[in-house]
Amino acid sequence: MKALVGLGNPGPEYELTRHNVGFLALDEAARLLGLAGERRRFKGLVMEGFLGGEKIVLFKPATYMNLSGEAMVELMHWYKLEPEDILVFSDDIDLAPGLMRLRMKGGAGTHNGWRSILQMTASQDFPRARIGIGAPPPGWELKDWVLSRWDRDDNAAGVREAISLAAKAGVSFLKDGIQLTMNLYNVKSRPPKPPAKQAKESQESGDRDDS
Repeated sequence: MKALVGLGNPGPEYELTRHNVGFLALDEAARLLGLAGERRRFKGLVMEGFLGGEKIVLFKPATYMNLSGEAMVELMHWYKLEPEDILVFSDDIDLAPGLMRLRMKGGAGTHNGWRSILQMTASQDFPRARIGIGAPPPGWELKDWVLSRWDRDDNAAGVREAISLAAKAGVSFLKDGIQLTMNLYNVKSRPPKPPAKQAKESQESGDRDDS
């Protein structure tokens, strides 16, 4: 059995904030899987289904970000899940907007949701899909940045693409596990090369082909 968990804050006022891209990735994964009908359980919202004969669970903690670990512990106890059975979607200020990175495990960094999860479960062994939102611009406090809206920025299309890519990676994780998913989707999430560099590499490739 495997699970996908999206981190965010409950309530419509937070829906399109940077801190809630994890919720949005989970919603997109549910759409790809054909799941609907959230139920309130374990201090959050749950959807259950089957994929390839295996039971799957999608979960959003409703505890607010800094208490995400409380909901995660209840989910894990009920379904008897180990950390490695769960892929977590979260925002990441250390990644540029529009990038998505998968990791097999790791620490919390500055992320309050991850800090709560690691403290409550005493484990860093959670696979995660990190969705880049970029660092706060000069003059911005971290809290204000993550609670601001991403959809009004010049980078909105990139963030939307990263959310979609994370969702597809989530479905892959449910089917094939984290290692194969990392091999497939970390490559797909490489940043685009500047046009000048692309042109130079294309020219160099042409020169080699002619020799």
